[in-house]
Amino acid sequence: MAGMFPVDVGPQYEGEAIRKADFYVEFGGPDVKSKFELVTLKTMNEVEHEKIEVVGPDIPELTEGGSYPLGILIDVAGSEIEKEMEPVFERRIHLYANYIEGFWHMAQRNDIWMRLHKNSYKKGLNSLKEIGKILIFLYTSEIPIIEKISTTFITDEKKVEEFLPKALEVYKARDERLKGIREEDVEEFYSCSLCQSFAPTHICIATPERVANCGAINWFDGRAAYKLDPEGPVQEVKKGECLDPIRGEYSGCNELAVVKSLRSYDRVYLHSAFEHPHTSCGCFQAICFYIPEADAFGIVHRDFVGNTVMDVPFSTMAGQTSGGRQVEGSLGIALEYLRSPKFLQADGGLYRVVWMPKEIKERYKEATPQDLYDKIATEEDVTNADELVDFLKRVGHPWVKGEVELPV
Repeated sequence: MAGMFPVDVGPQYEGEAIRKADFYVEFGGPDVKSKFELVTLKTMNEVEHEKIEVVGPDIPELTEGGSYPLGILIDVAGSEIEKEMEPVFERRIHLYANYIEGFWHMAQRNDIWMRLHKNSYKKGLNSLKEIGKILIFLYTSEIPIIEKISTTFITDEKKVEEFLPKALEVYKARDERLKGIREEDVEEFYSCSLCQSFAPTHICIATPERVANCGAINWFDGRAAYKLDPEGPVQEVKKGECLDPIRGEYSGCNELAVVKSLRSYDRVYLHSAFEHPHTSCGCFQAICFYIPEADAFGIVHRDFVGNTVMDVPFSTMAGQTSGGRQVEGSLGIALEYLRSPKFLQADGGLYRVVWMPKEIKERYKEATPQDLYDKIATEEDVTNADELVDFLKRVGHPWVKGEVELPV
């Protein structure tokens, strides 16, 4: 692909990190409220093939070193494309963007974070249209059933803010498809290795009751991805024998762990943060972390600004959690996992959660037991672990009062 684009393109650039001092501009990330990426299936007549549009200022019009909002809209059409493949194509943005020399993509959906290296900007990767050309080339080269594709980059802050609620509705509708389906109802789960360039020993497992860490691949999405590309990064996993229904241990997942982790570990619990927890990559939406002073858990999401109740920010915790290691008491998760009946069921579930940002607490209010909601502290209630313990005693949190029994 040398000569086709201003910079080199290929899988050798996956895992490339771009430090703060080295980026020309960044889009999304924790300092930017409005950002999203969305792939939509349309009819052949609705898509102008290879059209690339930038709504708002392009890269040369932005101030070097700045952080900016961004919405990415990719429309696809093809006679063999099914609606359920939309999130599969959407997750490929992460893969293909990281193929670009000097361009870094992290996370997904409305959590995206991208950086452009100064060197690549100088080489000519100085327009979002150039990035769009590369993405379209990769999509059409690697996914033949895409007959038409167009890309729109929205950098106008007001327009990103206007479109974001529409994207959130689409994400919500995708997630709600899983309601009522249990792990016991299926014979196979799905694994995803898209993040192994950043975490070589990590493998994500999506079940009907556990969304992949990134939040972008649920069980249905995994099934669609495997159907689309049986040799691709998403693979079918026969769950095998259920070795522990409470912790969520399956023989098929253990066998997968041995192979995909390069024998770094040989057991995995899907629903516990202790002993053999699921590994974490770097694209997780949130972190479930153990608080020794309360013998309980806190939740912090990627966009939380400031220190957690443990007196460190999300970024510090992410460094300790990610990398494809099994870290007891520090678990990268998808926020949608909070709605799962099996959420950390071996460890006490939601009744063992004692702190989370106010934004997340309000967003998942309907998933939280009524007798628990007011007893979970936020950044507005406490600033450190000592204050947290006092708060929990004062409000009578069920876990602190000893009213929660762990399943045997």
